[in-house]
Amino acid sequence: MTAMHAAQAESPFDPANETAYQAWRERKLAHYPQRIEDLVVKIADPYHLTESEHQAILERCRRANMAIYVTDVGSVPDKDLVRALGAQFGLQRLDNNMCADDDSITSLQVVDRGPHPRYIPYTDRPIHWHTDGYYNELDRQIYGLLLHCVRPAMQGGENGLLDHELAYILLRDANPDYIRALMRPDAMTIPPNRLEGEELRPARSGPVFMIDPRNGHLHMRYTKRARNIEWSPDPMVQEAVRYLEHLLDSDSPYILRATLQPGWGLISNNVLHDRTGFTDDADPANHRLLYRARYYDRIAGT
Repeated sequence: MTAMHAAQAESPFDPANETAYQAWRERKLAHYPQRIEDLVVKIADPYHLTESEHQAILERCRRANMAIYVTDVGSVPDKDLVRALGAQFGLQRLDNNMCADDDSITSLQVVDRGPHPRYIPYTDRPIHWHTDGYYNELDRQIYGLLLHCVRPAMQGGENGLLDHELAYILLRDANPDYIRALMRPDAMTIPPNRLEGEELRPARSGPVFMIDPRNGHLHMRYTKRARNIEWSPDPMVQEAVRYLEHLLDSDSPYILRATLQPGWGLISNNVLHDRTGFTDDADPANHRLLYRARYYDRIAGT
């Protein structure tokens, strides 16, 4: 057995490894945050974290795959802050996705020109539950995600947050066959992205849940947007998807909600998240602006 196969077989996320799963599940639920406040860490200088600040963020990411940092920098539009903070957690390899800025960090704001209006993140409409980059090639997955708020909306723009490992637990506890179905290599297909007859991205198929063969970590690819996905007709896949959608539409205590304020940010291992619709200020200078950095790296130390 190769080291990669061994990492998968020993992972608690392998449906065949019940002993490891039960031990990991007990630890995970015992330490999972109960309130959004449990994820918050106040930091003085995001460019140079103190050891205690770094450990506080890391501890929350180990418990919930995410943390919310709070700074006093306010509405300073500085992408160097994003790069510096991410680098302190091993987040280096940026995904230069479509509509990203030239530096591969995306300015999330309402844009009414060019290709941007075709994509929900550049509008004020609600965004359904998803993980970032679910349409990427399987060898270019987004493992780390950092969102930094420069300016919030005048009203709305709240994010729902759910650790994908908690979604896994809730699905597996309901029916282990849900996990097996969602690990099928043909579980979900993302249709091709076409613009005026040109194919910008081909159709891509793959699983919802993946075990990283290098280290046994769990990764999730998902979107609740019906137009963006074609699910396998397999009955168990269909049943698992319905259960997951019901979970995400519920008032589960594991779903936490927050509206990022100026100088605040979310650092995560690409957890499930959504966004409510929002209303911008009448003055364009005060319109909502977040910076989004997607990484091929997972947060180091988690």
